[in-house]
Amino acid sequence: MSHPRQVAFWALKEIERKDTYAEVALQRQLAKSDLTRGDRALVTEFVYGVVRRRRSLDAVIDQFGKKPAAQQAPDLRVLLRLGFYQLIYLDRVAAALAVDSTVELAKANRLGGLSNVANGMLREYLRQRSADNPLGISLPENPVSRLGVRHSYPDWIVQQWCDQLGIEEAEHLCRWFNQPPQLYLRINPLRTSLEEVENNFLEAGIAVERLPNLPQGLKLPSAGHIEALPGYTEGWWTVQDASAQWVTHLLNPQPGEVIVDACAAPGGKTTHMAELMGDRGQIWACDRTASRLKKVRQNCQRLQLRSVQLLQGDSREFRQFEGSCDRVLLDVPCSGLGTLHRRADLRWRQTPQGIVELAQLQAELLAAAATWVKPGGVLVYATCTISSPENEGVIDPFLQTHPDWRVETPSEALGLGEAESPLGFRLWPHRHEGDGFFMVKLRRR
Repeated sequence: MSHPRQVAFWALKEIERKDTYAEVALQRQLAKSDLTRGDRALVTEFVYGVVRRRRSLDAVIDQFGKKPAAQQAPDLRVLLRLGFYQLIYLDRVAAALAVDSTVELAKANRLGGLSNVANGMLREYLRQRSADNPLGISLPENPVSRLGVRHSYPDWIVQQWCDQLGIEEAEHLCRWFNQPPQLYLRINPLRTSLEEVENNFLEAGIAVERLPNLPQGLKLPSAGHIEALPGYTEGWWTVQDASAQWVTHLLNPQPGEVIVDACAAPGGKTTHMAELMGDRGQIWACDRTASRLKKVRQNCQRLQLRSVQLLQGDSREFRQFEGSCDRVLLDVPCSGLGTLHRRADLRWRQTPQGIVELAQLQAELLAAAATWVKPGGVLVYATCTISSPENEGVIDPFLQTHPDWRVETPSEALGLGEAESPLGFRLWPHRHEGDGFFMVKLRRR
């Protein structure tokens, strides 16, 4: 039978050697295993946790790795990350078990000659750690690097947050993004009611919680296999983050309107529009790739929605929509820096240059989508990032060069509170319910 630590080590080794996405490597190794449900959850914790905490773990390894082998053997570093992760971050794993299992893994994976090195480093850490210094190391003097090492982020991301929030609140955000993500649902009012879904979950022994000001929203503190939950097959609900639900309410689609979702896949906001419109009207769901549009189609079929039409292609080239739309949703491709808790390796994959390139693409998409809107119509621009260059940095130049557009502040009844700036709403995940998001409602004069 497969062993969870061995499966986790194989996944982590693939990530390190081949730069495979964490989710892909994890699912590939789990598919090969015969682990129980509980052990699969433990492997998931190991893999995502080690990837997320990589900078902190490497700082520990570099300080305690006094012998060259600890610095030079890549597989040993992967093994040590797994061992140190258990000692530092998993209280439920006994220290002796974490040390012994790491030594045994070394022997089982042709690293037996280095097992004494691993054993010595882990035990030396246990002697030096303290409640005041759980990493057991000296942290950098620079406050940004200090937060980056302590909470495991690149300095450039921490610097952005410090500039926006200040050091103290930036650290709070660092801590928040290292927590496991919550699961949010949006019920389908065309098929059921919030009360019926609540009752079905409670009868199945699953606790749910309503979301303030989101009439279709529910939160599940934990859940198993999504497709096995009550009401999934019947199309009673779909998985959608709380912040993402706000975007469609800000758009405020009405029955009978013509609406384009310019970057629609996988279809969460597209289907939300159809539900709010009573499935009456015309919604065009656009995306560049057929495989991603297939997910939109599957979601529409499961939720039994018929007002959605699919269109494959680059939204910068859709001339046929010019001047014909009542509303447009532009949920642009972005850095995803508001979803770091959901994507363990994203903090290591994004770069400042990548954000510059994304902002250029976002500006091009916005300029194109704006031509589709009728006079008096609405465009909502949204991102799942809290990075200013992709938000205000795109909206401000657009408004300066398009005098026929203005920002429209939504009514207080929407429940979002006051806008953080004149250029839209930024939902900070440590302040609001859900992922980090930015959204702004623009109206054509």
